[in-house]
Amino acid sequence: MAAPRLDPSHAAAPHPRRWWALAVLCLSVLIVLVDNTIVNVALPTLSRELRASTSDLQWLVDAYTLLFAGLMLTGGGLGDRFGRKPVLQVGLVLFAATSVWAAYASTTGELIAARAAMGVSAALIYPATLAILSTIFTDRREKATAIGIWTAVSGLAVAVGPVSGGVLLKHFSWSSIFLVNIPLVVLALVAGKLLLPSSRDPHPGRFDAVGAVLSVASVGLLVWTVIEAPDHGWLSPATLGGFVGAALLSVVFTWWELRRSQPLLDVRVFANRRVSAASAAVAMAYFGLFGFIFMITQYFQAVRGYDTLRAGVATLPFAVVVGLLSPVAIVLMKRWGTTVVVAAGLLLMSSGFLLVTVTTVDAPYWGPIVVAMVLMAAGLGLTTGPATDAIMGALPAVRVGAGSAINDTTREVGGALGVAVIGSVLSSVYGGKLATELGGLGLPADAVSAARHSVIAAFEVVGQLPGELQGPAVATVRTTFMDGLHAGSLASAIATALAAVGVLVALPKHDRHPDGHAKDAEEGPTEQTATDAAAQGTRQPATPPS
Repeated sequence: MAAPRLDPSHAAAPHPRRWWALAVLCLSVLIVLVDNTIVNVALPTLSRELRASTSDLQWLVDAYTLLFAGLMLTGGGLGDRFGRKPVLQVGLVLFAATSVWAAYASTTGELIAARAAMGVSAALIYPATLAILSTIFTDRREKATAIGIWTAVSGLAVAVGPVSGGVLLKHFSWSSIFLVNIPLVVLALVAGKLLLPSSRDPHPGRFDAVGAVLSVASVGLLVWTVIEAPDHGWLSPATLGGFVGAALLSVVFTWWELRRSQPLLDVRVFANRRVSAASAAVAMAYFGLFGFIFMITQYFQAVRGYDTLRAGVATLPFAVVVGLLSPVAIVLMKRWGTTVVVAAGLLLMSSGFLLVTVTTVDAPYWGPIVVAMVLMAAGLGLTTGPATDAIMGALPAVRVGAGSAINDTTREVGGALGVAVIGSVLSSVYGGKLATELGGLGLPADAVSAARHSVIAAFEVVGQLPGELQGPAVATVRTTFMDGLHAGSLASAIATALAAVGVLVALPKHDRHPDGHAKDAEEGPTEQTATDAAAQGTRQPATPPS
């Protein structure tokens, strides 16, 4: 049975310390989302010290994101059942413990496992933050402002990762990028204990363990298939079988959720255009962003020769623009509507990715590179806040934990697939062209094979060549990596442009009336509203178009 909506006329009184509580929630978000990207600036270091291939580097990023995304719905459901505050705090404790494990990992496999465990912890933290926010801000306008701030921190955290990682790696070992989490977690735990209220779903229903397993398995198999495809071959039995298996698991997951009275994810909600279009927008924005960050940090260090600090600082314009524009996006949404703002954001991101496709190896940083990053950052800032507000506006109020996890899951699944797909496009184009070019220079097969593993490995290989071969080989590595960067950026541009078209077609301009009801101002009552009204045995009155 669908959960009843809370009557806006009988909404709870605002929490007296809601803005201080929001600060705690934003700190918790900052902790888990910085770890999405802080490892990117350390990839060349990890490639050298742990002998990690490009595939290993993708897994070092995606092991965290994959478990984070795959268990987000489960984390939201556990918060609904056991209380959002205790689940958040348990997640923070586990996050600190797994960060220590990652810091002292001695092999690539161990570090990947620790990153996966950190992702499990993050899946408990992140959905609880948006769920608690939705319960302590009862005024519609205040809630939109709070979501704008929460979204700004979410976007800022993703962009700040490479900067903070670069600062730490300049002065300490790569372990520092994980150990820095400990004091932040302690602060979030103490402040959360004092400031956060307790809330939970009064009727959470039976926990959907089968759905949780199927959701992780379907996303996990898809990401594994894409990451390993360059090594196995895109048309190999392993790759084709992986895609078929992921599709079948997704069908089974959907079938299972449809037949349950209390599902982990009510997939029927995606029939609501607000949810489906806004979720796709968030997913594609982070698809492009995470894929680009995976590539650009390697470009700065391996191709341009930046050290870790300079590479991190080079992404700073991205962080600044995201932080400035995310709150502005909510103001623009109220003035112009969700559709225009979200579509414009996606198109700005697409234009930034397209600009990268024509950027040369030695292009000036204060030129096309900064302009491209500013366009992407502006687009991300305009997209995520209004899209998140649209998703939350379509969800039953008493299921905000699992509901917010829908928004969070699309974000993380999009990011995981971005690293997998864009990283694999980069690897396929770079590896294929590099093998041909280096083979033409007369390098032995074992040297060519080692160089294909990663751009860091390639520079180590060509650095050992005789002088007459070294110059042409270095130039070849740089140009072939740029070919891969161009191909990956083009894929990101296409994805975000298609998402913009989808938003213009499917996402309503307004998702709420001024009185706070979650309806399309242009369409009257939605299917979800009608379902909730029927569940309460009441008749939902029609609302004339505005």
